[in-house]
Parts: sequence; structure tokens; C-alpha cells
Amino acid sequence: MGQEEGQQEHRKVEEAEEAVKTRMERLANFISSRTGATYPLFRPVPEFSLNPFYWLGALSVVAFIIQGVTGLIMALYYIPTEASAYTTTQYIFKSVYFGQFLETIHLYTAYAMIMLAFMHMMRGYFVSVHKKPREIMWMVGMIMGFVTLGFGFTGYLLPYTVISTSASDVGIGMMAALPTPIANLANFLVVGTGGTASELLRFYDLHVIVLPAVLLGLLAVKMMMLETHGVAEPVTGSLTARLKKTLPIFPDVTVYLLELAMIFGVGMLLISALFPIQLGPEYTPQAAAAIAAQPDWYFLWLYQILKIQIFETAGLPIALTFASAVFIVLVLLPFIDKGQDRRILDRPKFVTLGAVFIAELVVLAAWGLVTPGQIIPNLTAVEVLGGTALVVVLAIAGVYAAVRPTGPMAGPASPPSPSGPASGPVHRFYEGKWMGLGMSALMGFGALGIGISVDSVVQMVEFGITTPMLVRFSAAACLMIGVVTFAFLGLRWMGRRVAGQDGIQSNEVRGKLGLD
Repeated sequence: MGQEEGQQEHRKVEEAEEAVKTRMERLANFISSRTGATYPLFRPVPEFSLNPFYWLGALSVVAFIIQGVTGLIMALYYIPTEASAYTTTQYIFKSVYFGQFLETIHLYTAYAMIMLAFMHMMRGYFVSVHKKPREIMWMVGMIMGFVTLGFGFTGYLLPYTVISTSASDVGIGMMAALPTPIANLANFLVVGTGGTASELLRFYDLHVIVLPAVLLGLLAVKMMMLETHGVAEPVTGSLTARLKKTLPIFPDVTVYLLELAMIFGVGMLLISALFPIQLGPEYTPQAAAAIAAQPDWYFLWLYQILKIQIFETAGLPIALTFASAVFIVLVLLPFIDKGQDRRILDRPKFVTLGAVFIAELVVLAAWGLVTPGQIIPNLTAVEVLGGTALVVVLAIAGVYAAVRPTGPMAGPASPPSPSGPASGPVHRFYEGKWMGLGMSALMGFGALGIGISVDSVVQMVEFGITTPMLVRFSAAACLMIGVVTFAFLGLRWMGRRVAGQDGIQSNEVRGKLGLD
């Protein structure tokens, strides 16, 4: 009896060990399938990927290499101290052979790297490269994008001009609005023990040592996963035999990448030669007090949000929390947009959100450029940002209404959705939902336009006609005209859909009764 109990206990221990082993194997298989830790490197590349849009990330790496070379040359002369930062930068500009050209290339390739990284991210967003099995690869790429922005933030201070130092101080000041533990950690990492001398040295160390090491490590991880999963196929899914053919990394793909790199490099050289930058005046507290400090263009959108009246002083943490939430959503996008559909026509919600995101960034940056140091009234912010979102949403909705085949109206030539066969009632349900949301948005923006126009008229009657108020009234009038136009087009389109559905149902009834 005791022997049987011992055997049962032994079997239970073995079963528990087997269960743990199975869970560990599943975890290991998941990590391997997502990161490619057990796969060989340098897989062949499909011919359809020989397209510059597939190599935006590679071009940003080329820009990083150019920055590394030019930065190392400048580091031979630069001294990151309060007394020498500006004078050594000035020495590079004026005394080093091609020093100004060197500084110009370094700055313009930094701009190009940020822009290429953004284009790479948005292209991946629209064609759904973040979906299974590339979730972790997307997250690593997003972190690389943040590191790229970190290069811009830390490098902007180093010349120690009045503009760069004042703008960096604005960025450092915004950290104080973060939650206390995060603010303390950020200040320790970025500022150090405090004071300009410590700040300069810490920015230099981050810019020259820490961030390049982090970026190279993340790049190695991402390349390993790219070799595992390969290049994502086009969203159309229709490839000829020639485009499906694979090419070896060397020499075919290597030569193609070198061609792109040389075109990019020559373009940077030409732009740098035609539009050389000038070194601004040295930072002093007196000079800083005479200018409206603003960050460079890639952070200007965020600074413009912080200039909105509601976010001044006490509202600053709310604005920074909102911006942080946007970044977190982008990082976790693979676990939010989990559907199987990759075609742009099958993802109207996410495509519309992406288009609004790009439009708002552009509008905020351009707006910030022309309103330095100005506090933005809340109503003006609603008008500009809400109007931008409305125009983009209505434009995207119009495009989808014109080109997207849905339900029975699509006819027999419509391809089935990747997620399953098209269902007329289901598509009609989503059509009705989108139409209802669109009409609700139009009503809201119409009420906003009426309110703004009435307020503008009252202001002009009371205080006289001024150019800003006239522009405001004209914008409100254009908004109302747009609302009426899109509402008319939407109702007309919906009427045609209803008429078409009634016609199809009538034909089906006639067919069943044998009347045709």
C-alpha cells in the first residue's frame, strides 16, 4: 500500500515537472518565433522589396552613419564645458577646413534621420507590418524612434547658442511637470547634479556614447527579427512570379542598397553646399530674455500643444500625460490593432486615425513656427485642430465611400475580405454606423461654426472690424459651407445606396416568383 502511494506521488511530481517543462517550451517557442533567436542570418530578399519605400529604415541608418562620421570629426575639437562649448563650435565653423560644411551635413542628416524614421513608422502603420508575428519587432522599432528623438534633443544644446540653450531649457523645464518619480529620474539622467556645466557634460555623454550604443543594440535585435520574419508582403497580396522571386543579399541587394545610400548621400551633400547653416550668437541670460524660446521643428508640435491656454501652468501635466499616452498607444499598437486585415480599404478606422495624426502634427508644427511665444486661446485651438480633424475625416470618408466595395452592391467582381466572406447585412450595419457617426460629427462642427461666426459678428460690431476677426469669421463660414456640402453629399450617397438595395431586393423577389 505504501509502495503504491509512493508511485502515485512520484507520478504527480513527474506530471508537474512535465507541465512546467511544457510551459517553458511554449514560452521559448514564442520568444524564438518572435525574435528569431534560432534562425540563420542573411535570408534572400524578395524582388518586390526593391522599392525605396521598403528601405526608409535603412536610409535612416545611413543617415546615422553619416552623423557618426561627422560627429567623430567634430569631437576632435569640441569641449563640452560652459566656457568652451561655444568657442570650440565657433572654431570648427571658422578655422577647421570645411568646418561649416561639416556642421551643416551633421545637422541636415540629423533632420533627415528623424524624418525618415517617421516616414518608416507611418508606412508600417498604414500597411500593418505590426501584426503577427512582427509585434515585438514593431515595439523595438518604436523605441528606436524615441532614441532618434533623443539624439535631436541632446545634440541641440551642444553648440551653446542662445536659441539652442534656451530651447533645451524649455524641454528640461517640462520634465518637472511629469509625476515626481519620473521627473526625478529624468532629471538625474539628463541634467545630472545640476548647473550648466553638469548639464552640458551629461548631454554630451548621452549624445555621443549612451544613445549610439542603445541604438546599435536595438538595431542588432531588429535586424535579427527581420531576418527571421522577412519583409512583409504588399497589402494587395497579388504578386507575379517575377516579384515573388528572391534575390541574394550579395551582390544584388547590397548593390541596390549602396545605390540608394549614394543617392541619399549626394543629396545631403548638395543641400548642405547650397544651404549652409550659420552659427547663432552665444548664450547669455540677457540674450535669452530677448527671444521667444522654441524647440526645433521635430518637437514644435508638442510645444504648440503646451501653449494652448487650458494647458498653461496647472494644465501642463495633463498635456504631457496625453502626449505620453499617444506614445504608449503607438508602442502597444500590435495589441490594439489585432485584426487579420492588412489592406488599407479594410481598415478605415485606423487609416483615418493615422491620417488625422499626421495632419495634426503638421498643422501644430507649422502653427508653432508662425506663433512663437504666443499663448493660444482655447477656442482658437478648437477651431484649428478640430477643423483639421474634420477636413481629414470627411476626406477619408469620401474616398472610402467612392472606392470601397461593400455588401451586395460590390457585385461579383469584388474580392472577398481576408477575414471572411462579405456579408451584406454586416456591411450595411457598418455603413449605417459610419454614416451615423459622420452625421453626428457634421452636426457638432456645424454648431461650432455657427457659434464662432455669431461670436465673430458680435465682436466686430462691438470692437470694430479687424483682420484677425475677419479671418476668424471667414474660417467659420468656410467650415459651415463644408459641413453643408458634405452633409448633402452624404445624404445623396445614402439615398443611392438605399435605392440600390431596394432594387436588388425587388429583383430577388421577382426572380423567386418567376416574373423575370
